[in-house]
Amino acid sequence: MLDSVKDYYGRQLQSSDDLKTTACCDISQVPNWLKPLLARIHPEVTSRYYGCGLVCPPLLEGCRVLDLGSGSGRDVYALAQLVGVTGEVIGVDMTDEQLDVANKYLDYHAEAFGFSNVTFKKGYIEHLDELDLESNSFDVIVSNCVINLSPDKDAVLREVHRLLKPGGEFYFSDVYVNARVPGAVSHDPVFYGECLGGALYWNDFLNLAKHSGFADPRLVEDRPLEITDPEIAAHAGNLRFYSATYRLFKVDGLEPACEDYGQAVVYRGTAPEQPHLFVLDKHHHIEKGRVFPVCGNTWKMLHETRFKNHFDFIGDFSQHFGIFEGCGTAIPFDSSTTVDGSKGSCC
Repeated sequence: MLDSVKDYYGRQLQSSDDLKTTACCDISQVPNWLKPLLARIHPEVTSRYYGCGLVCPPLLEGCRVLDLGSGSGRDVYALAQLVGVTGEVIGVDMTDEQLDVANKYLDYHAEAFGFSNVTFKKGYIEHLDELDLESNSFDVIVSNCVINLSPDKDAVLREVHRLLKPGGEFYFSDVYVNARVPGAVSHDPVFYGECLGGALYWNDFLNLAKHSGFADPRLVEDRPLEITDPEIAAHAGNLRFYSATYRLFKVDGLEPACEDYGQAVVYRGTAPEQPHLFVLDKHHHIEKGRVFPVCGNTWKMLHETRFKNHFDFIGDFSQHFGIFEGCGTAIPFDSSTTVDGSKGSCC
């Protein structure tokens, strides 16, 4: 299957126009602060971009970032501008043709940015231990519509957890499905290459993430995918696919549920990309200056990560009030794109 993926992305696809579905296309609304960064990236790099979301979380200046399945390098070159001259971005990909494009424009982007902080490595994201990457050495790891293509997703998540620093974050977009994809369907080369065959059943993903050490996966945004190609739609049958962005924090002591300790946070409005509203996840849109009740896990995700200096923290863990009402296990994705995360409840 890996050979099939390399052939599909290295030889059959020459640009994003060759894709047969929108699964591996990023139709997210690009925020205004990101547009000038993308405009500096060479057109050939952007033309061979097959991501399904935005993987540029806030507050990256000075960070060491790893991009899994970096392809032609679009996300790497965007992240390079965000981490700045004191940061570093490493891209890992297995496809020679994609790496050729990424490396072709190293000097071009160094001149455009005024500094050089990018490296590309050839390798498999299931075997990151075979690359020269130290444990506990990355502030942030990202991936854009690639993990679904991996035949060993458990190995990927275990390696991500190993490579992240304590308090580090895995921020990634990928394709998920409402039920497990039958084996005969999943192994169709085109269905797989279009990011559908390897899509994880959403609840299997949550369990896999927790098993890998990420106790409380947080959904940032999602959208339903439309399959317009008749042949691929026939393969899909009644399966429903979603593009979703998650963030997983390497933070010790996170609990399996949203427990209420009477805590709250106040956002200072100091993240340049989010001056008025800090979006932690789909259910935590935190307004500047407003006291926002949080569970113990959310408190730790903000207090024990790079976000700490941008919040004031209220309360501690000395008294427990039970679980936040409404925290359940139903499918988390919306059938529409309307999201309201402004309410103060945890879930």
